[in-house]
Amino acid sequence: MAFLLGCIGVLMFSFSLPATRLAVEQLDPVVVGVGRAVVAGALAAALLALLRQPRPRRDQLPGLALVGLGVVVGFPLLTALALERLTSSHGAVVIALLPAATAAWAVARAGERPGRGFWLASAGALAAVLVFSATRGAGLPTGSDWLLLGAVVVCSLGYAEGGVLGRELGGWQTICWALVLALPVTATVSLPFAIGGDLSGGTGAWIGFAYVCLFSMFLGFFAWYAGLARGGVAKIGQIQHAQPILTLVWSALALGEIITVGTVAAAASVLVFVFATQRARVGNRPTPLVASPQ
Repeated sequence: MAFLLGCIGVLMFSFSLPATRLAVEQLDPVVVGVGRAVVAGALAAALLALLRQPRPRRDQLPGLALVGLGVVVGFPLLTALALERLTSSHGAVVIALLPAATAAWAVARAGERPGRGFWLASAGALAAVLVFSATRGAGLPTGSDWLLLGAVVVCSLGYAEGGVLGRELGGWQTICWALVLALPVTATVSLPFAIGGDLSGGTGAWIGFAYVCLFSMFLGFFAWYAGLARGGVAKIGQIQHAQPILTLVWSALALGEIITVGTVAAAASVLVFVFATQRARVGNRPTPLVASPQ
């Protein structure tokens, strides 16, 4: 079940870059990157109130703050700014580093200890993606690439923290509380750009914005954090190795890019390594990092 939930989350996330690219072509990147969290935060507040969910404990608030920093504000804003100048497929190349970064944070923050077999399979998946990206001529790093690298760092931290909190709060409750707690910041940052900017985007831009609000920022995390909580941050996080390949497929369908034989070959090799990570042993430290309730 954890693997299936992780796959559902990755499938939803895989269209995030093409949808963001569609949106920022005509809408302000701050509106797209941070405004999505305002819309998702309003939905989260309504859902929490409707189902009368208990408030998080005080010791859980720092973790929720890190989730908000990573996946509610940091990743969406940095990728939106980067995709003003980069293609969706170029962005997918850099985001391929996300699973390795997530595994590193799983060691540092979630108390997990992947074995040698796990790291070898993870390295194989990463190598397959990077070799594939090199054949597509990703080019030399630019300022926008550094924005994407920053997005990888903060997003992987948010994934690790969310996976830990999901064991206590539940997957969908974790992202909902993070969105609600971040609302004062996201609304304050995005509303001036929305009021003072041009919102006369076309249908494609608004469809892209609607997608990142509903799926990338909201429903996708319901499955993703539940999968991380049940299956482990490091192990389930490796499913993301399939995300860049899926993103390239969606980019071809939505943005007119060409799918090559190399795309199919890379996808097949990545999936082999992903399944290998799911069979590898991942241990845990005896003492969890999350504080126990007082």
